[in-house]
Amino acid sequence: MGRIGMSRKTVIGSATIFAVLALWFLLTSVTQVISPGRFPSPSDTWLAFVQITGKGYANGVLTEHILRSVMLVTLGFLVAVCTGVPLGLLMGWSRRAEALINPVFLIIRPIPPLAWIPLAILWLGLGDMAKIMVIWFAAFVPSVINAYAGVRSLDRTLIEAAQMLGTPMLTFMREILLPGASPMIFTGLRLSLQASWTTLVAAELVGAMTGLGRVLNAAQQDLYPGMILVGMIAVTLCGWLMTVALGIAERYALAWNTAAKALD
Repeated sequence: MGRIGMSRKTVIGSATIFAVLALWFLLTSVTQVISPGRFPSPSDTWLAFVQITGKGYANGVLTEHILRSVMLVTLGFLVAVCTGVPLGLLMGWSRRAEALINPVFLIIRPIPPLAWIPLAILWLGLGDMAKIMVIWFAAFVPSVINAYAGVRSLDRTLIEAAQMLGTPMLTFMREILLPGASPMIFTGLRLSLQASWTTLVAAELVGAMTGLGRVLNAAQQDLYPGMILVGMIAVTLCGWLMTVALGIAERYALAWNTAAKALD
């Protein structure tokens, strides 16, 4: 039954994509209801793709722009995970830590990541570190919130039993805290990864020599809709592939959780 459901979803999804592509071709190439200056046709988009993969555009070919952007997203995301998840676990576990850290976190949490761009440039210049800082902040907040929620969702009876038995802290962290909070932690990682890609484009609009954000900025200045769409598609595919990779890692890491649900 599950396989049939998945096959049906695949067919419906493929049909939807085909319908969107057909409508795009109809409106831009056949009827030309939408002028090429407002939205590119499939042929214009293909020509832009051929240009950026061959001769290059905005100081590089497509692979160079993709690798640059993936590097920035990966670094910002990893730094956010390494700082946000431990902080969220600490706040969820310790009332004192929560009382100390949460007021500051509540102040910076509503600040949009893009609002940090001027300060990032002032502190770190126009290089990669400023962009990584902005991406880090965008990914940091979801990591903290979901790690915190993961700890708070644990069965308090289990925690109290471990404390009564004198379970060593490292054993408690490894056997109870991290496994129990992992589903929420991975939810936070997915949100953090999405936020990283959303913020990347804006971060690369300032002072970037290469990258997908640089491609979009240059295409906008050149009034080049086909190249804008190529850049948008590249961002979408990169974000989707990294999300799929994270989902695979999540399935391996939470195999015990899937097995437990199957037994229920």
